[in-house]
Amino acid sequence: MLLLTVDTSGKNGSLALARALPGQSEVEVVESVPLAGGTFSAQLVPQISALLTKHGYTKSDLAGFVVVSGPGSFTGLRVGLAAIKALAEVLDKPIAAVSLLEAVARSSQRWSDSHPCRIFASLDAGRGEIYVGDYERDDQKGGDNKTGERDPDLRMHSERLLSRAEFLAEAQAKLVVTPHAAVAEMLIAAAIACERIDYPYSAVIARLGWELIERGEAVRPEDLEANYIRRSDAEIFSQPKP
Repeated sequence: MLLLTVDTSGKNGSLALARALPGQSEVEVVESVPLAGGTFSAQLVPQISALLTKHGYTKSDLAGFVVVSGPGSFTGLRVGLAAIKALAEVLDKPIAAVSLLEAVARSSQRWSDSHPCRIFASLDAGRGEIYVGDYERDDQKGGDNKTGERDPDLRMHSERLLSRAEFLAEAQAKLVVTPHAAVAEMLIAAAIACERIDYPYSAVIARLGWELIERGEAVRPEDLEANYIRRSDAEIFSQPKP
């Protein structure tokens, strides 16, 4: 199966083509293409077309879609989700909505070495706030990897927006994972251990999406929604004052 993976949640984004085989958790990334932030609406559709053409495919060859549904930029997420909704509706193909926080947690190189393990996946949300995904390993839900061993899965407890003070208070005795330097520096200054990772790459996001599709947890275009976590400024300022 050929999957199209899209991430427009951050300052910069990416799209990728990936191949997946039924019954196997691993995916092969054919190619990943970066998208410059601020121009997603202008770049995304032409880049999708160019990527398919480059590898001899058309949109009809796509068997499914994987899209990061949040948290992140309100505008960026809307652009990515709108494009995937339109393509999936026209082609009648499944969509897997992936949490960027779960992709961060899955990118950790340490969480599978300890049991039990509670993971705080963390992203800089700006405004002195942190997006936090609270996960725990679940050996029973995992899948078989390339070596025939069983990879543990992650069970989500919550995904929240915390102030820096709240985050530091709750991060004690957790495995904290982040791709953002500002978050890592804050943790180090507070004498809290953390694992700094690269920003989640296409293979992680594509694999997460493929697992959702394999489990029958894909969504229809009309049901695809962004997971903003934070309310928009319009929502905040439209609330009546007490």
